[in-house]
Amino acid sequence: MAGIANMDSIQMRLLEEVADLHEVPAGAYNIRANGQMAGRVNSANIEIVSKEDGEGIDIRIKAGTKHESVHIPVVLSQSGMSDMVYNDFYIGDDADVVIVAGCGIHNGGDKDSKHDGLHRFFVGRNAKVKYVEKHYGSGDGKGRRIMNPQTEVVMEAGSYMEMEMVQIKGVDSTKRMTKARLDAGAKLMIRERLLTHGNQFAESSFVVNLNGEDSSANVISRSVAKDDSVQIFNAEINGNARCAGHSECDAIIMDRARISAIPKITANNTDAALIHEAAIGKIAGEQIIKLMTLGLTEEEAEAQIVNGFLK
Repeated sequence: MAGIANMDSIQMRLLEEVADLHEVPAGAYNIRANGQMAGRVNSANIEIVSKEDGEGIDIRIKAGTKHESVHIPVVLSQSGMSDMVYNDFYIGDDADVVIVAGCGIHNGGDKDSKHDGLHRFFVGRNAKVKYVEKHYGSGDGKGRRIMNPQTEVVMEAGSYMEMEMVQIKGVDSTKRMTKARLDAGAKLMIRERLLTHGNQFAESSFVVNLNGEDSSANVISRSVAKDDSVQIFNAEINGNARCAGHSECDAIIMDRARISAIPKITANNTDAALIHEAAIGKIAGEQIIKLMTLGLTEEEAEAQIVNGFLK
């Protein structure tokens, strides 16, 4: 707790943005600031241990743990810093937990600041996990804010995982790679919300292997691209057993932006039921006009539509 108390106002604001933390969180947590641990607390059922090389942590959640949470946010406030971590999560059988991650970068200098992270999840039988990962950038320096998260998920029989991935503001470049492997009866829900503007670049790639009987996955992305920004969405679902898979990309394109949606589904079993959907379009003029009749300016109406779309 002493480490958190010593964090400056910029770092605390980043914590608020990426992890909704206004104070020391309840439950287990590990907070990393500018490449160093700024605070850690274990609970009776959740243990956080540093890896031997110091570049990551192991989070072990006991079997049967219910209604507990663990926060593991990362914040960077030094221009020119490059940070890399790899974290492993071991979720015991029948556990039911919430994991809040996320990264915030404030760059007020001329050098690029970068965070790369690898998170691996090993979800036990019949366990339930909600995982929230938010990315946020701030600062008026010329240096870019770069984040490249990788996520790997292994789900045992009967497990359930819900992943919420949000990037709404200030990240200049990101390449997100998510891979998942599901055993019998496992269910995976991924929801991505993404907003890019200026010259920002964002690429999201998902590869889901449905290996077990009656496994299922739903990958949904909602995004808005403004100005000269570029977005690429890749979603690959492989049905290797009797299973159900669905991917959906719904995007709003504005100004001079570019968006590519590249869904791929492969059935390697006659009982694999797979669906993909992709839609890219601009805001309808009648939507803006309708809001303007209620007293909003065109700019306000546009912002209202975008905010509602990304909720």
